Amino acid sequence: MAQILKLGRDWTLFLGIIGLSLLVIAKLDQREQTVVSGAFFVIDGDTLSIDGRRLRLAGIDAPELSQTCERRGGMWDCGREARRVLAGLRGDAGATRCSGNRMDRYQRLLVYCQNGPLDINAEMVLRGMAVAYGDFAAQERAAKAGRIGIWSGPVERPQDWRQRQGIIDDGALRPTWRDAALGWLGLR
Repeated sequence: MAQILKLGRDWTLFLGIIGLSLLVIAKLDQREQTVVSGAFFVIDGDTLSIDGRRLRLAGIDAPELSQTCERRGGMWDCGREARRVLAGLRGDAGATRCSGNRMDRYQRLLVYCQNGPLDINAEMVLRGMAVAYGDFAAQERAAKAGRIGIWSGPVERPQDWRQRQGIIDDGALRPTWRDAALGWLGLR
């Protein structure tokens, strides 16, 4: 009987710690969101600018402007195409709304952007113009399966391309343990 009570106490303590941890994680994610809207300038396939402030689309990594990709045995300017697609998705001035509550190490606000009901970050991955980087794995699987965009030929991920070019890799793109936990719990 004492063994059963001890086991019950241990499980209660374990579940209590898990519950408390989930509450702390949820609270950490409740920092005030910065919301930005207006006439965005598209810098590249995952970076916007407005009023001199740079915004980085969270959860994705698009080819660099000078990056090329292979398709049907030929090369194409996938970096410039990613920029063009993002410019089209942002819509008219004021239609796009971006929000975020974290900065990367370059002091860019990490944002999730919407143009009406359209999730721009997810759409960039779905159209094969960016790879999933912590989020949007389902969209990446769909783009790969359809051989869309960068997935239409052999793929060199933007991170690998930057590394090969000697461009410092943006470690700030890596999801934090908090982001991973929130994604796993469906809270992101």
